[in-house]
Amino acid sequence: MTDLGACDDHGYFEGGTCPVCDREGDAVLAGGRRRRLSKFLSGALRHFPDDAGLTLDGAGWTAFDDLVAAVERQYDWADREAVAAVVATDPNGRFERTGGSRAGGSSRVEGAGDRVRAAYGHSVDVDLDSGDDSVPDTLYHGTAPGTVDAIREEGLQPMSRQLVHLSGTVAEARRVGARHATEPVVFEIGAARMLDDGREIARRGRTTYTTERVPPAYLSVLDDE
Repeated sequence: MTDLGACDDHGYFEGGTCPVCDREGDAVLAGGRRRRLSKFLSGALRHFPDDAGLTLDGAGWTAFDDLVAAVERQYDWADREAVAAVVATDPNGRFERTGGSRAGGSSRVEGAGDRVRAAYGHSVDVDLDSGDDSVPDTLYHGTAPGTVDAIREEGLQPMSRQLVHLSGTVAEARRVGARHATEPVVFEIGAARMLDDGREIARRGRTTYTTERVPPAYLSVLDDE
């Protein structure tokens, strides 16, 4: 992953210089440590909050201070600014933060009531409120070739997660599917038809959408068309 820096005027950024003012800013975290910290944050907020010493409320929120304390117990090189930078610059919008630097935002100023949560991908029991963002007419899902027949017959199901995760672009679906196969298969989902039929789809982060399940009637393999 790319190194993280911080600009006093424009907040956290990836790479060597601030993309707004082109100044170098302050170094915050090297790419290798960024990857390790991001994985820990995702796991702690999605899958093992108890093991990390965190308490999530019903919507998945926890105090940002508590998350920082959990990180500092885990890594002697990580601090509050490192956590804030990873949360703010995550390329997939995996995190949401209130009261301080928001995911994708630029501010380095922190306020009272500062909370953080994973935007999607939970295996622990939380109830994420549906967002107000519009949903594209078509969404996508990347998977391993060996799962294609089962998906065609049974549809997409959440499996070990609470919800089915869909992608907003073919490229993103291929990237997600590449975690499971070198040549993933991409399914096309008729999201507009699902919504018309009363099925809920919510946007989670920048490129991810969630739903309870996708029946076979709304699915087709992209390469078939």
